[in-house]
Amino acid sequence: MSEFWNDILLTFVPLFIVVDAVGNLPFVISITDQIPAGERKKVVNLSVITASLLGLVFLFMGKLILDLMGISVGAFAIAGGIILLLFAIRYMTSGHMVEVIKEEMVAVVPIGTPLTMGPATITTLILLVNQFPVYIVLISFGLNMLATWLIFKSNEWFIHYMGQGGLKAMSRIFSLFLAAIAISMIIKGLRLEEILGAVGGGS
Repeated sequence: MSEFWNDILLTFVPLFIVVDAVGNLPFVISITDQIPAGERKKVVNLSVITASLLGLVFLFMGKLILDLMGISVGAFAIAGGIILLLFAIRYMTSGHMVEVIKEEMVAVVPIGTPLTMGPATITTLILLVNQFPVYIVLISFGLNMLATWLIFKSNEWFIHYMGQGGLKAMSRIFSLFLAAIAISMIIKGLRLEEILGAVGGGS
């Protein structure tokens, strides 16, 4: 295997794992189950565009942005976790995560970020760009966003074959998982803040 393809593989795989489009698909289905079919396609497109643009910004200027704003990766994780937790609680109490009139907002938050482009993905991009040529990371990131778009587009197939009853049952179950992921993200963020504080205090 040539060095180019070896580097592509070494950057594509970790990004594919942290983006976790396959794992996020059930949440995309749950979040968009109240939205008309035609609008769901727009949500998928806009969410991947949002994640891609955010990813590109952090790929080229990630560390600089966080340093300038005084935001740590831990704080970013805590904020993302709180947002996801609010969406999960809303679904469990009202039966839907968002109002149907806010499809564009749903695409940006929570699907575009923090589900697709969350703290783990941003951190991975920053780390990879320090280890590999920028163009290699850029190609791998682009391939990941294409894969994410194709996986998210398959939500129509699942919705068609599961029917409204199956969809609602799955949505209830996955809203609990979403809450668990949110709490996990907050805990990880708090731990990161603890570690960074200890490092800062000891320097």
